[in-house]
Amino acid sequence: MELQHINVKLLLGKPEEVDLEPLIPIFHSWIQDRIREELLLDVADYRHVYAGPGIILIGYEGNYSVDNEDNRLGVRYNRKAALEGTNQDRLNQAARAALTACERLEADPRLQGKLRFNGQEIEISINDRLLAPNSAPTREAIKTDLEPFVQKLLGGSDYSLSFDDNPRNLFRACVKALQTFSAETLSKNLTSG
Repeated sequence: MELQHINVKLLLGKPEEVDLEPLIPIFHSWIQDRIREELLLDVADYRHVYAGPGIILIGYEGNYSVDNEDNRLGVRYNRKAALEGTNQDRLNQAARAALTACERLEADPRLQGKLRFNGQEIEISINDRLLAPNSAPTREAIKTDLEPFVQKLLGGSDYSLSFDDNPRNLFRACVKALQTFSAETLSKNLTSG
């Protein structure tokens, strides 16, 4: 199975402390300063949607957001454009994009240090129901690529892996590390060896 349209979401710690308002000027500055190689286009505010997409930085190749889907606040990267390479290449690209965005947000003084990765929980979704329906055969097919990717991401540390099994939802794997990691450490794990 060729994976495309990969989403990676890093769950945040203490979500009740996070104020999403500063994200609007922060994301606008990312567009103006061209901080990514990707073409970034606009910012959309969906804070009014209950358990919804939050604040989205819309790009041509992918979107960045701090969303609250399922009442779980996190930094998400949503790859929209097809990407060449292997499934490992595509998983790595989406994870690096999410981790880089999270690191950048954690360091931004306008957020007063309140936006922090919880260090353990990562969701990986495939935003393509035709390619990857949320079914048992899809879960089994994707595990062969997902497990070695998660091993590398977590530096070989122990973790649990669960799946959303509601066929009406997108395919989603939930990774929970048994120890705590920083976004920076996870980024380093992806680029090592």
